[in-house]
Amino acid sequence: MTSTDPARVVIGPHNLEGLLGRPANPKGLIIFAHGSGSGRFSPRNNYVARRLEAAGFATLLLDLLSPEEEADRRNVFDIELLASRVVEATEWARAHAQLAKLPIAYFGASTGGGAALAAAAMNPAHVCAVVSRGGRPDLAGDALPVVEAPTLLLVGSRDEQVIALNQWAMDRMKCTVELCIVPGATHLFEEHGTLDFVVQMATNWFQRFANSGASELVKLPFTNRRQAGKLLGQELVKFAKDRPLVLALPRGGVPVAYEVATKLNADLDVLLVRKIGAPHHAEFGIGAVVDGEHPQVLVNHDIAEQLGVPTGYIHNEAHRQLREIERRREEYLGGRKPTPVTGRTVIVVDDGIATGNTVRAALRAIRQKTPAKLILAVPVAAPDTILSLQDECDEVICLVTPDPFYAVGVHYEDFDQTSDEEVRQLLERRLEATSETG
Repeated sequence: MTSTDPARVVIGPHNLEGLLGRPANPKGLIIFAHGSGSGRFSPRNNYVARRLEAAGFATLLLDLLSPEEEADRRNVFDIELLASRVVEATEWARAHAQLAKLPIAYFGASTGGGAALAAAAMNPAHVCAVVSRGGRPDLAGDALPVVEAPTLLLVGSRDEQVIALNQWAMDRMKCTVELCIVPGATHLFEEHGTLDFVVQMATNWFQRFANSGASELVKLPFTNRRQAGKLLGQELVKFAKDRPLVLALPRGGVPVAYEVATKLNADLDVLLVRKIGAPHHAEFGIGAVVDGEHPQVLVNHDIAEQLGVPTGYIHNEAHRQLREIERRREEYLGGRKPTPVTGRTVIVVDDGIATGNTVRAALRAIRQKTPAKLILAVPVAAPDTILSLQDECDEVICLVTPDPFYAVGVHYEDFDQTSDEEVRQLLERRLEATSETG
């Protein structure tokens, strides 16, 4: 349950009007630094704030300037002035009985991105993370090399001038910093799904850095799949109370999923997906067969029709792939039936996602089996792919979205092929552990 109440931030002679959102037992406080001409009622920032609150963070949206100060347009672009108000809000939170012990992070939009970074440079001991949405970090100027807080820069792919300014700023920063280009987005992120992508990336960033005892710093490349799984498991602990079912996409997803399931004390199973390729072009997928209590065949009928694929071919190919699924399940689990997913919290795990076609088929098949909640969790993925998968599940957890992406394997030091024997051993080990704990 989250309460959103008016807040008056009083520091010295300044009296700032704000909105304080507080979920039960917040894991951190996100202070918003708005862009020029905006304030605590910004619809986009309020949307982001509500979603962050749902993820367990308290939020503070406030007017950095008084009405009289806003009347002078020079103040709206005075980054040092705006940053000083963000610092004052931080000091106010440090003195607030219900906020004093929370880790603090900043979310800046437009010129507020520059103000947030300048404030982080002024107050390094109290700021654990910064996210900038369509921001102007370049306006922080000489403060950029001084920023210590891990910083995520989110910019729309169609906001070309601001992309260049973010790249300029990034080159001058010495802290952990990542630039994520949001596909199809303009400066205000008004395009369908783009603001949701911002929310997901910001949530992941704050979950990683705004919880002092939680996740260790994520650096690429990962050592191996097991290390990536341990880091991913830390981001998923909020689901442990649900006793979730973790479904791994073999073979590479199994070592990652094993660590996640161990961290959450969860059931672990494999989710076998086989592509239905076009005639004479096996790599060009026109559908997929997905394992489960009742295996499902998913076909892109529009593409199949365009290619003139006969119905008989699809039927025969689906049966062939289903036999392969049955063979692999026998090899991995000795023919044990798939774990039912209906009514459960289900977490689908892979070692990374490039195009997302296999994962998309898997998510759609599971969704039809009515899980209580469906989560996709991966250590690394292409940013545009993550955006395209947002509507396929209830939540996406991805540790890193490097751009350019290239391929999953380049983000691991050890990306040797996972053997069938390793898959069997990990699944058996996890099954024994869950049997012992009941």
